[in-house]
Amino acid sequence: MAKKFIDVMDTTFRDGVQSVFGGRVLMNDFFPAVEAAKRAGITHFEFGGGARFQSLYFYLREDAFVMMDKFRSIVGPDANLQTLSRGINTVMLDTGSKELIDLHAKMFKKHGTTTIRNFDALNDVENLKYSAERITHHGLKHEVVVTMMDLPPGCFGAHTVEFYEKTLREILDSGIPYDSICFKDASGTSNPQKVFETIQMARRLIPEGTHLRLHTHETAGVSVAAYMAALEAGVDGIDLAAAPVSGGTSQPDILTMLHATKGMNYDLGGLEIDKVLTYEKELQHCLSDYFMPPEATMVSPIIPFSPMPGGALTANTQMMRDNGIMDRFPEVIAAMTEVVKKGGYGTSVTPVSQFYFQQALNNVMQGPWNAIAPGYGRMVLGYFGKTPVAPDPEVVKIASEKLGLAPTTEKALDIANADESKSLATWIDKLKAENIEITEENIFIAAACHEKGIAFLKGQGELMVRKLSDMKKEEEKKEQNNKEQGSRKMGSGNYTVVVDGQKYSVQVAEGDVNIQVTAVNGESAAVAPVAAAPKAVVNGFEVKALLPGNVWKIVANPGQSVNEGDVILILESMKMEIDVVAPKSGIIKSIDVATNDRVTEGQVIALMS
Repeated sequence: MAKKFIDVMDTTFRDGVQSVFGGRVLMNDFFPAVEAAKRAGITHFEFGGGARFQSLYFYLREDAFVMMDKFRSIVGPDANLQTLSRGINTVMLDTGSKELIDLHAKMFKKHGTTTIRNFDALNDVENLKYSAERITHHGLKHEVVVTMMDLPPGCFGAHTVEFYEKTLREILDSGIPYDSICFKDASGTSNPQKVFETIQMARRLIPEGTHLRLHTHETAGVSVAAYMAALEAGVDGIDLAAAPVSGGTSQPDILTMLHATKGMNYDLGGLEIDKVLTYEKELQHCLSDYFMPPEATMVSPIIPFSPMPGGALTANTQMMRDNGIMDRFPEVIAAMTEVVKKGGYGTSVTPVSQFYFQQALNNVMQGPWNAIAPGYGRMVLGYFGKTPVAPDPEVVKIASEKLGLAPTTEKALDIANADESKSLATWIDKLKAENIEITEENIFIAAACHEKGIAFLKGQGELMVRKLSDMKKEEEKKEQNNKEQGSRKMGSGNYTVVVDGQKYSVQVAEGDVNIQVTAVNGESAAVAPVAAAPKAVVNGFEVKALLPGNVWKIVANPGQSVNEGDVILILESMKMEIDVVAPKSGIIKSIDVATNDRVTEGQVIALMS
């Protein structure tokens, strides 16, 4: 009897590099491995979309559409090239208008996409209808998704087999056009028994011959068991990756699953071990200079308590490293449990996973619920659709007060479509104002990536790639600077220094000696750590950054009167827009930063009187 053919989608070049490197891998560095994958007989790839769309513009100075075209030219016209889309969010973190949703499908079809996997993190079927219509309208295959995870212990009301059956029935009853169905677990937390029962349920419910898939991650350590359960229950396809971007926060390795199914009645994509070994060797060579975050290769037993998707975990840790707050990561992960419990049980997958992480970060850095992340707040208020269960009423109240928004039950698409800032005309005008060529690609890049998209199109994008060779050079340069500073070290003796206009006599000496600091007028002066002695401001006060990040937009100007709570400027940090507000009413004396400046936690960014 012939073995059952199981379609394998290779996620290496989308979810793999996203999960392990936060998406920060340059296209020309991995293209040789794409050629090797083709020679290995792989014909189904995930090659773009999701966070791998924005990451190219945010961190790599690369155009996602150019990357997609080159990828297609390598694998040929017959390969099934798949992308990931978030319903009415498409590849954005915010909801899109009908015009932007249509443009997304049109541009992805134009640039080589065969299939779009389309999900909504809240499992709100209303958020899938229009995007599905436009995907199929533009001649793409539509893979509709039910998103999965396990809830933290003590949480009930969603993410059960019954909940997934209700969602799937709504999809089938809605008339949404689809070519295949996928159950997607971005955090890898769904227990294998639930996976088995869910796939069995779906197989009974859907029309015979419907292609049914499972997507999961190794993050919680149960991905292979979950795939084996899905295969037994009747799944037709699974997603796998190649080393070194397999396992850990990514999908199980192709070789691992070939081994796990050895002797069983499954043919995984017709793949052969020796050819896959050659492919993986080439990929390892291509990525050998990239810094691999240690957390990317780890399986964490605590992930089910704080479900953080593999594709978001390393993106967040990379940003925390960039902002110098990586030491707070364990606290943030621990804080996610409460954030998930009170947020309405949306599936921890982008953008909801980012909302959870951002709110957990706020709770750690600024105190529990003292600051509401805009995305999280708008989610609990209903602006992204209906959450699986009602969010915590107290959190809804806080979010409403902090964001100045009332809760809503209006459809998220209708809200987005009425927002003029999400119209094509608005983004065409922005491109004209910046003297940027008006093309459909440029319109979508700007609309999806906002200021960072504009910066890329103007040739001003940031390059933020962590390569071992570059890190070594930076370390050598740092050591050289330390040596040069050491050679210019102040010698022993008596010196006069000025602090806030007051002169002090300071004795400098080597070794462990009793140092005296004396005011020049003869009075003694106490010495205190800089952090404990903030700079005095005559007739005014300082406004400080609560989080590290980049200055995204300056709202207020020197000389302007502001009321308590008015926004002075906006920081971009950890994919969040952080409002810096006036602590009390007054007049802006100075803005001490410029747009795109990087600021540190506690840095003075404005003076008020």
